[in-house]
Amino acid sequence: MLETLDLFKEALLQCFKGIPLTIELTVLSVALGFCIAVFLAVLLQGQNRLIKRCINGFTFFFTGTPLLVQLYIFYYGIPEWNVIGKLMHTPQFAFLKEGFIWVLIALTLNTAAYSTVIFAGFIRNMDKGELEAAKAYGMSYKQAMRRIIVPSALRKALPAYSNEVIMTMHATALASVVTLLEVTGQANIFNQTYYEPFIAYGAAAVIYFVLNGIMIMGFKQLEKKYLKHLRVRRA
Repeated sequence: MLETLDLFKEALLQCFKGIPLTIELTVLSVALGFCIAVFLAVLLQGQNRLIKRCINGFTFFFTGTPLLVQLYIFYYGIPEWNVIGKLMHTPQFAFLKEGFIWVLIALTLNTAAYSTVIFAGFIRNMDKGELEAAKAYGMSYKQAMRRIIVPSALRKALPAYSNEVIMTMHATALASVVTLLEVTGQANIFNQTYYEPFIAYGAAAVIYFVLNGIMIMGFKQLEKKYLKHLRVRRA
């Protein structure tokens, strides 16, 4: 029993080494994906059919195929292209040889697609009265979207979007299949050393559970702050 506890502590310490990379992948992909998603969600409200079809095709592909397949396409497939292969051998684009950039691109585009669907839905279903009130104040459609509709929709989308952010953090575990040593990658190293899969991945699960709890508490605080006006007031 004592040996098992000692191994579990060692597994936790090993997995702790992967936390910075897990957080880095999560923060960067979510931040970049958020910016892309807001931009695409607003474009979807326009009248240009070609743009709307391109965006719908983008979201259909990334929400309709497994993230692992997307990761393989970016990590193994795209670098095989002749143009990309030549760029990778130039000093300016040497960073393309690193797996990190391809994992980040896959995670970013994946979360951007799901977030676009979320944001576009909330923007589309906004109360028409808000837009009419903005027009009554003399705002143009673009001003109303920028100042009223989009900020209000993003606040209301916060509970749904928080789930997407958490799922993105969970998805960083797939980076281990392309040799990145985030939490799951470190658990793989421990398992290869001690041949104790239950202990190795149990320790990883504990760390993900803690990170998940911290993120949930953070989003709960954001919801209390930005959705305060939507709570029913008791008499």
